[in-house]
Amino acid sequence: MIIRTPRRLHLGLIDPSATFGRRFGSLGVALEGGYEIKIVESDSMEIAADGEDRETIEFAIKRMNSYYETGVNYLVEVRKAIPRHVGLGSTTQLSLAVASGIARLRNLNVSVEELAKVLGRGKNGGAGIYSFKYGGFVIDGGVKGGIPPLIFREDFPDSWAFLLIIPELEPGLDEEEEKPVMAGVVGRVDVAMEISHRILLGLLPALKERDVKTFGEHLSAIQSLVGKHFEAYQGGEFREDIKLILDFLAQKTYGYGQSSWGPTVYGLILKSEFARLSAEAHDYLREHGIRARVELGLPRNKGAEIAGENVFLERLLKNVMGGES
Repeated sequence: MIIRTPRRLHLGLIDPSATFGRRFGSLGVALEGGYEIKIVESDSMEIAADGEDRETIEFAIKRMNSYYETGVNYLVEVRKAIPRHVGLGSTTQLSLAVASGIARLRNLNVSVEELAKVLGRGKNGGAGIYSFKYGGFVIDGGVKGGIPPLIFREDFPDSWAFLLIIPELEPGLDEEEEKPVMAGVVGRVDVAMEISHRILLGLLPALKERDVKTFGEHLSAIQSLVGKHFEAYQGGEFREDIKLILDFLAQKTYGYGQSSWGPTVYGLILKSEFARLSAEAHDYLREHGIRARVELGLPRNKGAEIAGENVFLERLLKNVMGGES
């Protein structure tokens, strides 16, 4: 069985102060280029993956067995991966991929939300969960004793994209490092109110109307506001070590921000602009002595895909043969 997931770009948290009894509330968008894993039943637990991916896979297998008695004898092979701790949602995507694959192999009728709860996901937001399930642009309704509900989901325009810059800098906080921060952060009620206002009467209408300029303006403003919640933990509205890159994105793109704890930063662009902006970004980074990957972040308006390996290979062969005719 083959499972392919999105990547998740984190666009911010609304209200750490839980003004109305619901904490956080997250915004995110699914991108192409996530995990591709193979999972099959085996005579023992075999994990073909590196580093923390191995730990995440083993944890997911054991949690599924603990809750559903699905056993632990699976071969899981990571064929494509999301880099760890760069702000693209690797842990949620991989753990849900493994759990969903096991559920399918064992004919369990279990929702993605239930699997997320079993795996301990969604404690600080549901953007990764709903990116996995549905793709597109998603907003959750905040945490209140369980998986936060999905309150908005919309296809991201196919003509829009993101200029992703992933610098070779200190990784973002891992989950253990993040725990005391997320437990202790209070945030500002006035900031949460402005973020909410900009989402409801700025970001969402612009998305519905496919107005990339207005969407980008509100996205940039929201990112700066979100940074005010966390400036005590990261030295400012954004990480200090990515400021030069954000200056470039502020000048060259419709809207910009830092995904989660970084170091990945992004700029909203039209897909047709990527070749030009990518070249300009490489020149800028070289001039400032910054080592980084520059990538095209393509929106993905569907969730994770699960298919039997033979079906996957048949589709691949069909595409190849079609391309030769």
